[in-house]
Amino acid sequence: MRQTRPVQQADLRLLRVFQTIVQSGGISAAEIALDVGRSTISRQLSDLELRLGMKLCDRGPGGFALTEEGNQVYEAATRLLASVDNFAVEINEVNNRLIGRLSIALFDMTLTNPNSKVSDAFRRFDEAAPDVTLSLRVLGTDDAEKGLLNSEIHVAVVPAQRRSSSLDYHPLYSEDMYLYCGAGHPLFDKVDEAISTSEVRASHYVGLDCHSPNMAASQKERLARHAQANDQEALALLIQSGRYVGFLPDHFAEHYVELGQLRRIRPDRYHYSPQFSAVVKNHPPMARITRVFLDCLLAAHESGATA
Repeated sequence: MRQTRPVQQADLRLLRVFQTIVQSGGISAAEIALDVGRSTISRQLSDLELRLGMKLCDRGPGGFALTEEGNQVYEAATRLLASVDNFAVEINEVNNRLIGRLSIALFDMTLTNPNSKVSDAFRRFDEAAPDVTLSLRVLGTDDAEKGLLNSEIHVAVVPAQRRSSSLDYHPLYSEDMYLYCGAGHPLFDKVDEAISTSEVRASHYVGLDCHSPNMAASQKERLARHAQANDQEALALLIQSGRYVGFLPDHFAEHYVELGQLRRIRPDRYHYSPQFSAVVKNHPPMARITRVFLDCLLAAHESGATA
């Protein structure tokens, strides 16, 4: 892939390997995703660096890290591969075939939400388009929106906290969020009637590090953030330490409440219910396989959701 050479099929294969390595966080972590051994992945990465004539990453005892050039190549490769996938989808649609790759982003803890019928949507879609390859990622709202706008993600199911004029939002379901603390926290053994707003605000708060209803709720209640996390499992770990308070979905926290490891704080006040939507880019018009999957999502939630 020198400047004077066109991109070849071999280059695309190596770029996909490189993309997977970066998304996985290193060569070792990419073994499962790529289903090949570490030595093969390392050799493919070296081949790509040779073809590009630059070092893409530092790898060794100190861990995996992109070089400045590697980060630029990753961004360019992501755009290129998304364009290739979208081109393949469009050509297959000309041939009236539902085939290609569909990239989907989900917010974390989707599985345990009884209102979510996303798994049913996957079943419906596989029946309708069995030859389509799915690429599924768990992302925060910021990364999901960025992926949609860059055409790297085709459909995202995320809380609809803020709206972009470049995106369309299709409501699916909701969930109930409550404020929790862990065993050992000063508020854990106090009855709700004895817990004051000032005590809650004086507690160390942990929240998500992306724009979301979580952030809006904490700002509304003037909860001072002392820690942040990129997903709700990480939030739960910090809350479970007994040193923080934070919002969690009731369907996820319920198990730990039953074990006596978490408790709700003033559910009459510290509660909100975010709406989850299927989000798609509104221009250019969506590909047919994207439309089919969106229809599967809407049908699944119309027939079974309780939101």
